[in-house]
Amino acid sequence: MARKRGIMSESLKEEIAKELGFYDVVEREGWGGIKSRDAGNMVKRAIEMAEEGVAQKKTQL
Repeated sequence: MARKRGIMSESLKEEIAKELGFYDVVEREGWGGIKSRDAGNMVKRAIEMAEEGVAQKKTQL
């Protein structure tokens, strides 16, 4: 079964991992080495960032 291509860019994932404090694990073990809780927090943060972007666009209109 083919893997889907990720939605988040590598640079965005790295930025969020650094912000959340587990980028050192990514450097040592790759993305497969992070805890599922960290992955969930990463998705949650990405959604928050997207919502903030939408809110900013609405205020600019």
